[in-house]
Amino acid sequence: MLAGVDIGGTVTEVVLCAADLRVIDRLTVPTPAHDGGTAMVSTALDALRLLLDRTPGRLLGVGVGAAGVVDPGAGRILVASGSFRGWAGFPVTAAVEEGLGVPAYLDNDVNAFLRGEVAQGAVVGERHVLGMTLGTGVGGVLWLEGRLYGGPHGAAGEIGHVPGFGALPCTCGGRGHLETLASGRSIAARYAERTGRNTTARRVAEAAALGGPDACAVFETAGASVARALLVTAGLLDVSTFVIGGGVSRTWGLPEPSVRRTLTAEPPVSGRRIRVAPAHLGGDAVAVGAASRARTELAPGTCV
Repeated sequence: MLAGVDIGGTVTEVVLCAADLRVIDRLTVPTPAHDGGTAMVSTALDALRLLLDRTPGRLLGVGVGAAGVVDPGAGRILVASGSFRGWAGFPVTAAVEEGLGVPAYLDNDVNAFLRGEVAQGAVVGERHVLGMTLGTGVGGVLWLEGRLYGGPHGAAGEIGHVPGFGALPCTCGGRGHLETLASGRSIAARYAERTGRNTTARRVAEAAALGGPDACAVFETAGASVARALLVTAGLLDVSTFVIGGGVSRTWGLPEPSVRRTLTAEPPVSGRRIRVAPAHLGGDAVAVGAASRARTELAPGTCV
């Protein structure tokens, strides 16, 4: 068996997978994000041991997906958000290997999300894909020639922080990035600007589902902006398959009409039809993708 771990700021999900990455069992537990790296990894290992105790089989390796900037080679967290304490610099894979006695591998959570969707989700078998996560922020990752492509500096695919989407300030310090219009945080902020009411992206989605004009306008703008980002990617890289995940994607029916209209009005120069698929794996995507990374490392030469 292979194990995948998704350490998020609120919850940690652990899955056990068969060799074909089919999920055998799963467990979700709260993440002790304010208690430091040792506590977070220990919580994940305790959950994994519970799964192993009730599932016959032999564990071959563990993949871990984590938010923030990671060093996959060193298996260490480089930069973490303020949601975590004692996480930056933590040697994740060393702690997992010491706890379980099997090889462990670390990946960024957005990378792991795309690995999961290519292996078992919405874009199974695709060789050229851009994965985009619309959550608190906007993440992006490229899959080219059947492999994850990070670029020479590890920042390839970061479509959420490409300028050209207005002039609003972004959380990264830049301006006019896609994230200022299409992230959950920004959807709530744009709605507050229109209405004077501070709320959450989920509440904005509920208002849009009921036909609220301000909420619908915010999702219209978000969808058109996502579509423009997809068209830029299609024009530069000749990629025509996209998978969308993250919290905002759970209400994909709200931005999707705007996405479709924009793509129809401005088709890519290649003439290829753009395929945009919402993620299929839901909350399993990062953990399954992390397990996929472990499978790849343990069996060199596989494409996922």
